[in-house]
Amino acid sequence: MPQLEHIEAIEKKLWSAADTLRSNSNYASNEYFMPVMGLIFLRHAYSRFLAVKDDIEAGLPKRGGKTRALSKEDFSQKSAIFLRKEAQFDYLVSLKEEDDPVKALIAAMNSIEEDYRTLRGVLPKAEYQELDSDVIRHLLRTLNPQELKNASGDIFGRIYEYFLTQFAGQKAHDGGEFFTPVSLVSMIANVLEPKEGIVFDPACGSGGMFVQSAHFLERMRENPTERLTFYGLEKNPSTIRLAVMNLAVHGLQGNIQKAITYYEDPHELLGKADFVMANPPFNVDEVDGEKVKKDPRLPFGLPGVNKKGKVSNGNYLWISYFYSYLNEKGRAGFVMSSQASSAGRDEAKVRRKIIESGHTDIMIAVRSNFFYTRTVPCELWFFDRNRPEPLTDKVLMIDARNIYRKVTRKIYDFSPEQLQNILAIIRLYRGENERFSDQVSEYIDRCMEEGHRCFRHGKLPAFQQAYEEFKSLLLPFIEEIGEGGPHDEMIGEFLSTSADFSGFELMTGSAQKARNESLGESGIAFEKSFMEDILADLCEESRNIAKEADRIYKEACSMTELCEEELKAGESEKWQKREIMRARKAMDEARKQALEQLKKPRYFYRQARWLTERFPDAVLRDVEGLVKLVDRDEIKANDWSLTPGRYVGIAPEEEDEDFDFAEAMREIHLELEGLNAEAVELAEKIKRNFEKLEV
Repeated sequence: MPQLEHIEAIEKKLWSAADTLRSNSNYASNEYFMPVMGLIFLRHAYSRFLAVKDDIEAGLPKRGGKTRALSKEDFSQKSAIFLRKEAQFDYLVSLKEEDDPVKALIAAMNSIEEDYRTLRGVLPKAEYQELDSDVIRHLLRTLNPQELKNASGDIFGRIYEYFLTQFAGQKAHDGGEFFTPVSLVSMIANVLEPKEGIVFDPACGSGGMFVQSAHFLERMRENPTERLTFYGLEKNPSTIRLAVMNLAVHGLQGNIQKAITYYEDPHELLGKADFVMANPPFNVDEVDGEKVKKDPRLPFGLPGVNKKGKVSNGNYLWISYFYSYLNEKGRAGFVMSSQASSAGRDEAKVRRKIIESGHTDIMIAVRSNFFYTRTVPCELWFFDRNRPEPLTDKVLMIDARNIYRKVTRKIYDFSPEQLQNILAIIRLYRGENERFSDQVSEYIDRCMEEGHRCFRHGKLPAFQQAYEEFKSLLLPFIEEIGEGGPHDEMIGEFLSTSADFSGFELMTGSAQKARNESLGESGIAFEKSFMEDILADLCEESRNIAKEADRIYKEACSMTELCEEELKAGESEKWQKREIMRARKAMDEARKQALEQLKKPRYFYRQARWLTERFPDAVLRDVEGLVKLVDRDEIKANDWSLTPGRYVGIAPEEEDEDFDFAEAMREIHLELEGLNAEAVELAEKIKRNFEKLEV
């Protein structure tokens, strides 16, 4: 997905504006999320509408010199929804002062519901009657910033997910259970690879599993509405509304029923689903054992009932449901509490039966802090009812607890490359060795591309130009003071310095030429050789260039200080302080952008190395602390545990030769920012409590 620069700052700005509803409406914290999500829905729908509109219009048939009008069917084929003029965001933003924005919003929602039967009664309408017109106008303008109007990629998709995340973080709805981190949902969808058939989520929340399944097919240039059928269960009516909106904004439809999955099965999909994926509530202990004991969805029996007649822990109810809904070729992937994989007593008996079925496929351990409302670690379980014979007594154990990216102080996720690296291991397990090699090749090509972008996108030339402009502003004063002073050596070094990076540009060109000449070559051995012979030097040079850019900037700063403090430049008419400081600031900004770009070739080189160092022959093997293919005898010897860490061992400590000081400082900044925010929040809470006590 193409990313918009500084998207995080824009997201925070939009969220801050939307969050003002709490102080400008009669809604409580757990109520105002629906009108906000309605506006985000409209903006996201309009973004997708515009993204495909021109392409649709270009292909419309003409009859008698007239072009057929746009229809909702045209947009459904492009995974978008049709919007009449009154529902288009630009129209709402441009309402005149005398127009009533509340009526306009309700009319917009009504027009969409008229065109899409599945949305009738779902979109927020009456909720806007509680809001002040000025507040709505402000929100409409804020959610339509200039930066987003021409943005490429699914930018508003990300913002939609961000808002869901924020509401989850505020526990605005049902303890945040409706939202599963995109990182985990994407992992599940990409492991299962839902290419065709029924996708069922018995705890569907806001529908993220369905959306990511659709994204998987879209990346294959397939139309998900033609290949997949979505079914879901969800107990909360408001969450169902969110799920239906989430599907609709992506041009999707699903049959989502209100039900408590423990006691109800309205879709009757037992043994019929091609794919089951879910993030169920963990460790529920209030399920009535008497009501569920004869449920056909529990082929391995109850996991234990306490003295009150309640199922001691609902985890294995869910695990059994997911298994039983699969057809004879079905696959399931789901999030589960890390407690479940080694739970004892009656739960262990159920787990043993599941393992003995031969359909337990993959286990992935995920560290804590991946969820927005809870810090617990979890595991991703995968079943496959159609495993090849050699694998039926084996389980692939992956311990991914050391694989993560820190997003904020409290939230971690998988970067896109980390996700692809884990998937590459699974492809080796499935015998798809060529796909593994293709992933390495993709990283190598991306490394080359990012090297070229240092020049093609002007990052290094921009720094060079900014430096020369800064230097030209200092020259009149330097020429005025002449030679023969104690600082001649320092001035001479400054004058002789040139931000010339043509050597690196030539190196990237030579590397690309070598890559082009080897187009007929393939295989992991060739890619490793190319990395060692060519890419290693290229990445080392990018590191050297980054250091040189830093040195040049520091030298420029030192020269400025020398002129002002030692040489009394402020007393000279030749010293244009304002212009010099402005030029130095511009040079610093250009330097930062150049350094960011110079990191990228090294980043993708490291990803390729991460794979080839662990799997040098593009063949699955055990890697200490990461992965092991475990047979049933070993699982039996370990009390039928499915905890990956119990089998893979401890990863050896690695020296990080590419330690990124700037990234480390960023993480420290995130930590400090989070602590400061908590301190402010706590101070406000203490203040309110004192006010209530009239102290």
